[in-house]
Amino acid sequence: MNNHSLMLVADVGNTHMVFGLYGGDALLAHWRLASARDYTPDELAWQLHGMFTQSGYTAASVAGIMVASVVPHLDKSLAAACGRIFGQQPAFVGSNEVKIGMAVDYKHPREVGADRIVNAVAARERFGAPVIVMDCGTATTFDVVSPAGHYAGGLIIPGAEVALAALCQRAAKLPEVTLARSEVLIGRDTATSMQAGSYWSAVDALSGLITRLRGQAGYGAAPVVATGGLVPLLIGDLPAVDHHLPYLTLDGLKLLADRHFRAC
Repeated sequence: MNNHSLMLVADVGNTHMVFGLYGGDALLAHWRLASARDYTPDELAWQLHGMFTQSGYTAASVAGIMVASVVPHLDKSLAAACGRIFGQQPAFVGSNEVKIGMAVDYKHPREVGADRIVNAVAARERFGAPVIVMDCGTATTFDVVSPAGHYAGGLIIPGAEVALAALCQRAAKLPEVTLARSEVLIGRDTATSMQAGSYWSAVDALSGLITRLRGQAGYGAAPVVATGGLVPLLIGDLPAVDHHLPYLTLDGLKLLADRHFRAC
């Protein structure tokens, strides 16, 4: 690749920061770091430098950096680290400088998480409107693009892992178990009962919400796009999902980066 031909994007979530490096439309490399809220700029700069060095790319080849963050405590550290390693400041989705090209029908548009907006932009670009995005992570979110192409709103529910962890913490006699697909519905011990209940209730909740959303006027034929870290576990039992795109958020950030840095 020629110098200044790559775009770096970052999806900063509550559990992980996911970075993607794009050359043209190709995702050349991606990395995942824990979203440690006490990261210093020095620590993040060291991590970024190591990611690039190990992957064979140079910081000088990055033409622009686009970030979607739902962890405000990390924004200053990440910006400082980018300045140190790449010699430039990232653009943040949600700032006045970054234009998303989509009307937002929320009562208070700035309340919408940056990652949710990015997912909606990416899904509309690929599948048109209307479209429904289901993102299964720390929280599970549904983001709906209206037939007119607007961000119409959505739903937020606890992620399946979060719900299970809360159950373990709040009930003294229940053991700690991990979320996993249960082959049985009726558990014959406590751990299996918890796994079966957590897994199948998540599947049925997601399936039911998809049905309800498609029951809204104008959304009967809306494709459902799934993304997020828990989707690989759940997708086999969610036939209503039309597309599984693990890097939807990164792709949306790349799209916004192209528009933003081309206009600068």
